[in-house]
Amino acid sequence: MNLDQFQQQLVAYAAEIGIDKIGFASAEPFFNLKHRLIRQQQLNFQSGFEESDVEKRTRPELLMEEPVSIIAIAIAYPSKMEGATPGVKGARRGIFSRSSWGKDYHAALRDRLALLESFIAAHYPEARMKSMVDTGELSDRAVAERAGIGWSAKNTNIITPEFGSYVYLGEMITNIPFEYDEPMEDQCGDCRLCIDTCPTGAIVEGGQLNAQRCISFLTQTKGFLPDEFRSKIGNRIYGCDTCQTVCPKNKRKANRIHPEFDPDPDIAKPLLEPLLTISNREFKEKFGHVSGSWRGKKPIQRNAILALAHFKEQSAVPTLIDLMKTDPRPVIRGTAAWAIGRIGTETGKQALELAQQQETDEEVLAEITKGLDFFSAETKG
Repeated sequence: MNLDQFQQQLVAYAAEIGIDKIGFASAEPFFNLKHRLIRQQQLNFQSGFEESDVEKRTRPELLMEEPVSIIAIAIAYPSKMEGATPGVKGARRGIFSRSSWGKDYHAALRDRLALLESFIAAHYPEARMKSMVDTGELSDRAVAERAGIGWSAKNTNIITPEFGSYVYLGEMITNIPFEYDEPMEDQCGDCRLCIDTCPTGAIVEGGQLNAQRCISFLTQTKGFLPDEFRSKIGNRIYGCDTCQTVCPKNKRKANRIHPEFDPDPDIAKPLLEPLLTISNREFKEKFGHVSGSWRGKKPIQRNAILALAHFKEQSAVPTLIDLMKTDPRPVIRGTAAWAIGRIGTETGKQALELAQQQETDEEVLAEITKGLDFFSAETKG
């Protein structure tokens, strides 16, 4: 069997195991990406979750000896949800981003890459391989772009003609000299909807993202959320899809292909108030299988508090008061205090005034003051 035949068999096998797109690219250094990453670091636009070593991110030869090719894969995930109960007064709901609706994509892609590795090893014994998904050193998007999976859009997502930008990406470095696919031409044209509708202005310009302002990043942080972003999160408790939902290339891309990614509406759009008191065990049992749980329950709870403040949900005030008084985590106590003021009930005001006399943490005290300031502003108004 020659290499061309083997490559064709590999493509066919990839489809059999649930890989929706596969492409092949050179393992040459990503010189253009290197310049962009250095500029990102200089501007402090990085999230801090990615590999910090620019050389490792752009030079495959540092990750595997004598690499020749990179195999890029993409798996589509759904953009539509059926059977979701709408949130109403007294029973408000949050929302996870679409990439966290079903089974954790890290596991799903690693499983498929492992199958690919086994297939390659069985047919090409001299093969050397190194696979990675999301948390690996290489840029999934840069690899996918080079391998012709899709083009890199202005919102920095990879857009595929078949599935829009609703795709998970992974890759495998190998020493096999596959025939390379051609990159796609940029098809964004003059459209700038993603730039203009980003809630926080995180898309600085086409292809450049300030991750420090991106709601998807902000929902994953563990500290106090900066004041300017609290009113922009809405009911998002993990991630943000705005730059994808407004994209014309995503219209009519439902992508109901893989049952493992179909959302359970009660998990993808959970009731907010129960999240405030959920135990670690309950959180792991209910949300542990989705990618949005990777930072633990604290960011989710903080975001749920902000979402209840967004709705000005008065039914949540008793629980928020209890959190402000008894929760051992300053971020939760302080965020609850801010939310109580934002909701604006008389009971909440009294609780804030009492907490101001009893709280000892300086950051929490600052949040209590902010909460009380809402009442002062209302009086002046």
